[in-house]
Amino acid sequence: MKPASFAYVRPATVEDTLAELEHEGAKVLAGGQSLVPVLAMRLGRPSTLVDLGAVPELKELDLDGGHLRVGAMVRQRQVQHDPAAQSVPLLRLALPWVGHREIRSRGTVCGSLAHSDPSAELPAVATCLDATMTLRSSRGSRDVGASEFFAGAMTTVMEPDELLTAVRFPVAEAGEGFGFGEVARRHGDFALAGVAARVKAVAEHVEASITCFGVSDRPAKADVSAELESALQQVGRTPSESDLRRALAESAEEVAARVVDTVGDAHASQAYRRQLTAGLLSREISRAYLKSVNPRHEVSSA
Repeated sequence: MKPASFAYVRPATVEDTLAELEHEGAKVLAGGQSLVPVLAMRLGRPSTLVDLGAVPELKELDLDGGHLRVGAMVRQRQVQHDPAAQSVPLLRLALPWVGHREIRSRGTVCGSLAHSDPSAELPAVATCLDATMTLRSSRGSRDVGASEFFAGAMTTVMEPDELLTAVRFPVAEAGEGFGFGEVARRHGDFALAGVAARVKAVAEHVEASITCFGVSDRPAKADVSAELESALQQVGRTPSESDLRRALAESAEEVAARVVDTVGDAHASQAYRRQLTAGLLSREISRAYLKSVNPRHEVSSA
């Protein structure tokens, strides 16, 4: 099929872009990796495509006050290889899992967030790190935290005339470690289940959280500090990865039972997704903790 007819504009400033979005039925075109297939299948029929490619302000990637600021037109592959992004390790861990190289070369970070696919990696990373989205319209600007931004499957709190101009990821602090993993039928497919983990260890105190994706209608975040502390009491503060994973196994199953609420489909049953999530939880929390106490820790191949 071919797309239904639409008008096309390519504004040169953010202000002109926002003016175009005031028109009913206008739709933003950034990387187009999700939008173009939707148009081709006529699942969407915008009146106007507003191409962001000529707006210099939206192509900025920089460190700003303890945050990595990623503009709306910054490509995923650029973030993957830019030295500035080393300050956000979880983002660098997740990006190789996003589609394929060709998709990352065109797709944008903000575009993936705005699309809000519940099986996508970047919304989970944003939620895990408490990233902040900057939304602008002709009416003004507002910042929205990731925990509030994702409202459901393919749904955000953005108004039709708003533009996601940038996202700010907090840079990693001393004593923080991260883990990321997913299971898909083939590399580049959407995940059947995935987990992003964040752990901060200072002296004898640990804080741990996980964000799961592919298992609910939006990224599912949970505090697992108590589960990690309980496991460490069993195996000590400097365990091997395999020992810590075993100590976490039972509580990981309980957490997975809480966060996996999607029903079964043609790809995987709910029970199977819970099994996958539990395994990923114990592995990635273990890796994140060991990285937090020893940044040079090398993860096992298992």
